[in-house]
Amino acid sequence: MSSGEAQVAAEKNSDFTGSRVGMWLFLITELLFFGGLFLLYAVFRAAHPEEFHRAAHELSITHGFSNVIILLTSSLTMVLSITALQKKDRKASKMFLIATIILGAAFLVNKFFEWSEKIGHGIYPNSQELLQRGAGETLFYGLYYVMTGLHSLHVIGGVFVLLIMFVFLENGTITGDDYVKLENTGLYWHFVDIIWIFLFPLFYLIT
Repeated sequence: MSSGEAQVAAEKNSDFTGSRVGMWLFLITELLFFGGLFLLYAVFRAAHPEEFHRAAHELSITHGFSNVIILLTSSLTMVLSITALQKKDRKASKMFLIATIILGAAFLVNKFFEWSEKIGHGIYPNSQELLQRGAGETLFYGLYYVMTGLHSLHVIGGVFVLLIMFVFLENGTITGDDYVKLENTGLYWHFVDIIWIFLFPLFYLIT
């Protein structure tokens, strides 16, 4: 390798490192944001344990656990997409990326039906049904809609970025030698999955 090629390779590695560091810093800020919400949840749960327990029993464990399986599977397909690209198998990478997008959409559809069921029963912020209950149940559902809603927005954002990554794969912007964009997208997607792993027991399995 000539000195010029070595310099180009060094600059590319530096760009890759900077990109990865930037993504990790972004994820740390996201973690702090959700960490604040988890802390708020803990404070309210400690103040109203019985009401939180009663309200949690009205949530559908089937919906919640289905979304755990969906997102864990999507993390696997995301890893397989990156691995396939590293092996220069662009076709397989695109196939697994499409699977990840479909699973992300499935999560949102499942969440839509779950929310629709609760709203259909008159349980939503400031509803007459909810206002007639205790302060603890009102706080529980307030946190439920805010935290799962914010998480769903992150899933929507993730699906949108995954679609962009698919376009980049299609037009050759992302290759087996330059896949840092896909890798960073994968980190974000895994973070979104992990947040749901924490939300599921907090809201659906509370004892």
